[in-house]
Amino acid sequence: MSDTTQKAPLGGLARKLVQLGLLKEETALTTTEYSLKQSKPFISCLIENKHVDPTLLATTCAQEFGLPMLDLDAYDPQYIALDIVNQELITSLHALPIFRRGNRLFIAISDPTNLKAVDEIKYKTNIPTDAVLVEEHKLIKLIEKALSNHEAQTLGNFDDAGLENIDILSDDEPKAATAQEAEDAPIVRFINKVILDAINSGASDIHFEPYEKNFRIRFRRDGILYENATPPINIANRFAARLKVLSRLDISERRIPQDGRFKMRISNNRNIDFRVSTCPTLFGEKIVMRILDPNNAKLGIDALGYEDFQKELFMNAIHRPQGMVLVTGPTGSGKTISLYTALNILNTSERNISTCEDPIEINLQGINQVNVNLKAGLTFSSALRAFLRQDPDVIMIGEIRDLETAEIAVKAAQTGHMVLSTLHTNSAPDTLTRLMNMGIPAYNLATSVNLIIAQRLVRLLCKECKILMNVPEPALLAFGFSAEEIPTLKIYGPKGCEQCKEGYKGRLGIYEVMPITPAISHLIMSGGNSMDIAKQAEKENMWNLRRSGLQKARQGLTSLEEISRITKD
Repeated sequence: MSDTTQKAPLGGLARKLVQLGLLKEETALTTTEYSLKQSKPFISCLIENKHVDPTLLATTCAQEFGLPMLDLDAYDPQYIALDIVNQELITSLHALPIFRRGNRLFIAISDPTNLKAVDEIKYKTNIPTDAVLVEEHKLIKLIEKALSNHEAQTLGNFDDAGLENIDILSDDEPKAATAQEAEDAPIVRFINKVILDAINSGASDIHFEPYEKNFRIRFRRDGILYENATPPINIANRFAARLKVLSRLDISERRIPQDGRFKMRISNNRNIDFRVSTCPTLFGEKIVMRILDPNNAKLGIDALGYEDFQKELFMNAIHRPQGMVLVTGPTGSGKTISLYTALNILNTSERNISTCEDPIEINLQGINQVNVNLKAGLTFSSALRAFLRQDPDVIMIGEIRDLETAEIAVKAAQTGHMVLSTLHTNSAPDTLTRLMNMGIPAYNLATSVNLIIAQRLVRLLCKECKILMNVPEPALLAFGFSAEEIPTLKIYGPKGCEQCKEGYKGRLGIYEVMPITPAISHLIMSGGNSMDIAKQAEKENMWNLRRSGLQKARQGLTSLEEISRITKD
């Protein structure tokens, strides 16, 4: 029986690419069939399946079809003429009006045979149009960004797919009878969309910032703030009202800072907590939302980035029957996740675990969590005293801030309890000096502290686009690499692609893990300073933050620029 299967005919662009030698005929045929089946543009399918380099494709097509080419990396999106062409037409034609000059409209296309788009836009707008060729992957990105910003500015009809499934988990959400803007449906949908975008992008914080003439929304991703949208300034108060209603705050009070929290059900098996802080500024209330995903506390110690010997020290320390484990570092360095990871490991039916936090960031089943309430007189120290009467095995203190809290924590560690806590210091040796300066006697520190961890978070290089770097030998030596390892050393750097942000995606910890050994205990009791302790710890093979960071660079996980940014003095 003869094969009667009809293959998709080669279109104009596919045929031309085969003639130019950029594409094999077989690949052109299978991509054409795939394009028809998926109802996607042929050129999009080519780039999606990596059959041809997008830049080479665009350059060749521009030369062959006689079209001007524009690099969208050098283009300012403010010139996009979205007020002339409606969004449905842009999406259906896969073309974007990038600027208007005089009485001519210039349309960005990635397929040189897509003259239908130019003619259609010319017909709809009654404006003479010219085509400009751009790279497909950059066009997709610019269209998505342009339409997203336009939605934010107009607060029109959003794509509600997924938004209907979001529930506010609250005992009883207050009704804003005196603030109609708090129940404004477009505002509600838009805020839900912003929150979903932040969660899906892996953001840790959302910033809502009003200024004199504009209002911007930024996401903190991998420790860096990026602008996400710029809604009109006249809706800033409506945003603030809605967020304050969600957080059970006083929507009529705009003169003082307020703190609140709420929980959202994103899906049947996933809830996200949000910590909300408002602050009155010159032009309105700035609101920052911290995204607290309970799943982050359940990643396990292997996902945190400890080297094997550091992990062993950590595990040994938290499983001791008594003593203190301290985690130090600046705000945003991952201390809370480290402590919650330890609590998850220790959380068994045989242990009574209590925590005192300000505020509680992640709810953990099976652990007694207490939220500091200064107005009611519930402080770290008063909560700790109560814990000691509650037959605890493990106590976690959100932060040691004062002498009274430090004294009770040390006493608890000396009397048969495992105490976990954090401090804000720059290094592990500095932590001991800080506690002594608070007024804790050296003898008590030497006999109560088991382990001190100083940590930072470094951005991870994107696995899809990281590139091998050619770093001069003197620079590598200056960073701290040895001359012996340089000939075989491979150092990678960021490039940037659609899958990441500026060549980085995700973060990992780098650590100083310092056990309090007999030699270090002797130094503490003999009045040694942090420099003396650091030298002794280095002799005992403690890796400082720079050394831990360089190991991550050796492994190809991060760049030297990122290590320098995080560990520079």
